[in-house]
Amino acid sequence: MSMKIFLAQQNYHIGNFEYNTRKMKEAIRQAREDGAHLVVFSELSVCGYPPRDFLYFNDFINACYASIDEICSEANGIAVLVGAPHRNPVTEGKNLFNAAYFLADGEIKQVIHKTCLPTYDVFDEDRYFEPANEWNVVEYMGRRIAVTVCEDIWNLGNDPLYRVCPMDMLMEHQPDLMINLSASPFDYTHDADRKAAVKANVLKYGLPMFYCNGVGSQTEIVFDGTSLVFDKHANLCGRLASFEEDMQSFVLNNDGSIDAPILEKANAISDQELNPVQLEAELHIDQIYEALIMGIKDYFNKMGFKKAILGSSGGIDSAVTLALACEALGKENVMAVLMPSPYSTGHSVDDARQLSENLGNPYHILPIKNIYESFLDELKPIFGDLPFSIAEENIQSRTRGNLLMAIANKFNYILLNTSNKSELSTGYGTLYGDMAGGLGVLGDCYKLQIYALARYINKEKEIIPVNIIHKAPSAELRPNQKDSDSLPDYEILDTLLYQYIEQSKGPDEIKAQGFDAALVDRVLKMVNVNEYKRNQFCPIIRISPKAFGVGRRMPIVGKYLS
Repeated sequence: MSMKIFLAQQNYHIGNFEYNTRKMKEAIRQAREDGAHLVVFSELSVCGYPPRDFLYFNDFINACYASIDEICSEANGIAVLVGAPHRNPVTEGKNLFNAAYFLADGEIKQVIHKTCLPTYDVFDEDRYFEPANEWNVVEYMGRRIAVTVCEDIWNLGNDPLYRVCPMDMLMEHQPDLMINLSASPFDYTHDADRKAAVKANVLKYGLPMFYCNGVGSQTEIVFDGTSLVFDKHANLCGRLASFEEDMQSFVLNNDGSIDAPILEKANAISDQELNPVQLEAELHIDQIYEALIMGIKDYFNKMGFKKAILGSSGGIDSAVTLALACEALGKENVMAVLMPSPYSTGHSVDDARQLSENLGNPYHILPIKNIYESFLDELKPIFGDLPFSIAEENIQSRTRGNLLMAIANKFNYILLNTSNKSELSTGYGTLYGDMAGGLGVLGDCYKLQIYALARYINKEKEIIPVNIIHKAPSAELRPNQKDSDSLPDYEILDTLLYQYIEQSKGPDEIKAQGFDAALVDRVLKMVNVNEYKRNQFCPIIRISPKAFGVGRRMPIVGKYLS
């Protein structure tokens, strides 16, 4: 007989067992009412992904087990595949496995362990988990199901990171279909990459694939969902929503076909789409926009925050951040503060005011001239007649940071940071000033991508004033200042930085691409000597294949390339 499989793509909250369990039980009831035979959840759905060092707490694992027991009570008249840690029953190896639990008839029927434990970029699973040491199919309704967990399908037997290809081992048991529980993070190249990996498994093994991915943001990591269903001929027959919860059922027939329209024939995906070798500022800008909205929204909701504040300078970065925050949190929940200094231009204040009026968010104007001059008066005995320098520039920035934090503390706001990836890369920012904040909204977006975001935000009507988009960027901390006084033009800088950060190219390799040798040396030195600044920065919403933060671990004191 045919089998009806229900994919439950849900947004979990790490460590919120009551919330997560309730959501899963509700989904099981919905699946049962839909006539489904099997409901599939995502990787580590019981506790949320990634739980990180919570996994060292015995109470945390006990809570996972208690949730599994509670979910078992719903597994009657329907089978369930759910992700959770599983204790290692032997004394050798690590204490836990990353596991998929197969539940039926109100009990745990089988536990499947993850084999391939990623330890690159944002992943650190080998720190906590033991890899699988046996591979068996799940037998249900006369079918043999090859159950894998996330990274297991990314190794097709030719990945030097891993010694075992779990699907090769499972093929010895002649499975009829594949199901993968995943927590695969978003980046603007990963949608195509992920689809290619799932399709490659279908093509290699000739089996249909049901792939359930997590959705939602967990601090800096965004999960986009976009769960997939392929028939045995590698035709895409199902795609769940991106950047939102979704649940759908699919009927799998005995011949490996699926009762669903073919959304996409089994066509090849270009290497450029999988791994762009050059920065493409417009690439998947709609997905980047949705990821940033989700990143802000979930950070606030899951932390229990309600309102945000930011400094609105009349520049492109703060404008895009403000527009994103208003969309994510509601315009009434975002406070913009305009803080002109003696060097701020009149049009910057006008542009910032017009932006807030377009968005409808509350704003205040707090000139910092008097505070700034009082600092200079107090420092006069020490500064003497030394010429104006970066010290005076940074006083303005830190004054603004202090004012923003004072308001945030008084009214329980969270300060959104507006620094971009180009600035963070080169150290073009002031610690405890414009680098202050509780969440970095644009810290993984190069300047060119921020202009693309601004154009995307304005696609239907002018929200961000066009003057903000067209004028030359400036910190306005000294007379007639422009970013180009300190940095190369962003068209050159961003493409160079992309080669170093995303593509991991060394200086000689970058120079061989035609970049000026002296410029390469200068830019890479700026990147490396400013690691100490980034080390003190707030969490950054990750939208690229290589973001600053947990996925890029560089020494602060290091000589290489500096």
